[in-house]
Amino acid sequence: MARICIKDLLLRTEVGFNPHEVGKKQDVLLNLHIHYRLQGEERSDAPAEALDYRSLCKEVIALVEGRRFQLLEKLAADVADFLLTKERVEEVEVEVDKPHALRFARSVSFYMTKKKSCGKE
Repeated sequence: MARICIKDLLLRTEVGFNPHEVGKKQDVLLNLHIHYRLQGEERSDAPAEALDYRSLCKEVIALVEGRRFQLLEKLAADVADFLLTKERVEEVEVEVDKPHALRFARSVSFYMTKKKSCGKE
């Protein structure tokens, strides 16, 4: 098993349910830890064998920026569920950070871990 970490992926999406948030895109930061099965790339140095984290990142961007969420929890769960559909991915940790959500705090974040169960999710 190995882990790829994508840190501080800055996205804009509609997130929130308060009247001042509805219909407005806001910044969110995603931190993704993707645990996956190696298939020899650590020995061969062959890009074709490696997990294509660039494509995964683009798909996560499309998923998040193309939707509206009321809760950080739902956003994190949808990203986790999407990543677990990938064949080699066994477990994911997703943190969604919403800057300036509270007046006296830099940000509020939600963190979750999800695993495939019995080879399927």
